[in-house]
Parts: sequence; structure tokens; C-alpha cells
Amino acid sequence: MEESTNGKMNFLKNTQIIILGLCIAGATIVSSVIFSKGFLSVTKFMREQITVTGSAQKDIKSDYAVWTGSFARRGIDLATAYKELGTDLAKVKQYLLSQAVTEAEIVVRQIETETIYKKNDKGNSTNDIEGYRLKQSVEVRSGDVGKIARISREATGLINEGVEFNSGSPEYFYTKLDELKVEMLAKATENAKLRAENMVKATGNRIGVMRSAKMGVFQITPVNSTEISDWGMNDTSSLEKKVTAVVNASFAIE
Repeated sequence: MEESTNGKMNFLKNTQIIILGLCIAGATIVSSVIFSKGFLSVTKFMREQITVTGSAQKDIKSDYAVWTGSFARRGIDLATAYKELGTDLAKVKQYLLSQAVTEAEIVVRQIETETIYKKNDKGNSTNDIEGYRLKQSVEVRSGDVGKIARISREATGLINEGVEFNSGSPEYFYTKLDELKVEMLAKATENAKLRAENMVKATGNRIGVMRSAKMGVFQITPVNSTEISDWGMNDTSSLEKKVTAVVNASFAIE
């Protein structure tokens, strides 16, 4: 009787183990199928996309300019050269003020002093001082870019007043660049989407959500320039400029 009972117990245990094994196997199969479908869905999601480059351009005019002019004096006596340079500075400032430049727009730089030594018969410098050369520069910063452009062209007229004057090229800037970047990047992104739509139109598909976007080069060049740099450019030599923004964007394909 005891052996019969033990046999039944063993049979029940074995049956339970088999059933449990079948359940685990079934669950594993179901999980694998679900995981495989999920993986395929993710792979499909990742693959069905298109990456394009969009760009936008806009012509702008500089609204701020910086111009530098310099003048010099040379003399045997240092004190006399300083005095003559001071006279030249007064003439330069008077000229600028007569051209509607305000005191606040003028920056006077420190004097640069160069000692000039005599040369021997072989053309080598000696320890004997021949004289001194003093140089000073003035800088004008203004939002009136037209005024700065004109002064840079006409300031050499100071030579007629006995001033050894040299006029540098103005630097032109655009002060609203941060706001412009936002505007240009938005337009470049719109251009990227339009290009993507045109590319997939022939396949009968359409563009879905934007999955990623990366800012490309942002450059400022002269209006008629065709120069391109991988690192971007920021031209300060021209009054009229062209701004170019580039965006690399990926879109889902539906």
C-alpha cells in the first residue's frame, strides 16, 4: 500500500515538472517572438529615415564700423618729437570732429617709441643714436558706417596739413548676429525638410517627424564671394555681406 502511494506521488511530481517545463518553454518562445518583433520594429524605425542638408542665405548691411588711422614723427631730440606728435594729434582730432565724429567715438592709443641707431660703413647698426621715431594711432568706433567709410578714404588729406598720416581699412560688423542666427537656422531647417519631401515624393512616401538636426557651418562673406570654409567665416572687410547657414537634418519616412 505504501509503495502504491509513493508511486502516485512520484508520478504527480514528474507530471508537474513536465508541465512546468512546458510552460517555461512556451513563455520563452512567446517572449522571443515578442522581442524579435520589437527588435524588428526598432530596426525598421531606425532605418526608414532620410538625411539631408538644408541651407539658407541672406544679404545684410553692416551696422557698426571700426577704423584706425596712425601718424608719426621723427626727430633727433626725443622731447621735440613728442611735442610735434602732440601737435599732430590735435590736428587729427580737430579733423575728426569736423567730420561729425564725437569725442565718445574716438579712442587715442598710446605712443610707440622707436630708437634709431646710426649705421657704419658696412650697414650694421652701432650704439650711436641717430634719432627717434614716434608713432600714435587713433581709433573711431561708430554705428554710422557710412561716415566711417568716408573718413577712411578722405583722412589722408591730413598730409596736406603736414601730418604723416596713414589710414587703415575699416572693419565692418553686424551687431544683431545672435538674432540673425536663430532666423537663418530656422530657414535652413525648412529648406532641409523641403529637399527631403522632394526626394521621397517619387517613391509615394511622405516625410514624418524630424529625428535629428545638427548645425553646420555659419559664415559671413562679402556679397559676391563664392568662398567656402569648413570652419565658417566672419568677414569684416565689406560693408555689404552675405550670411549662409547650413543644417544637417534627418526625417522619418512614412
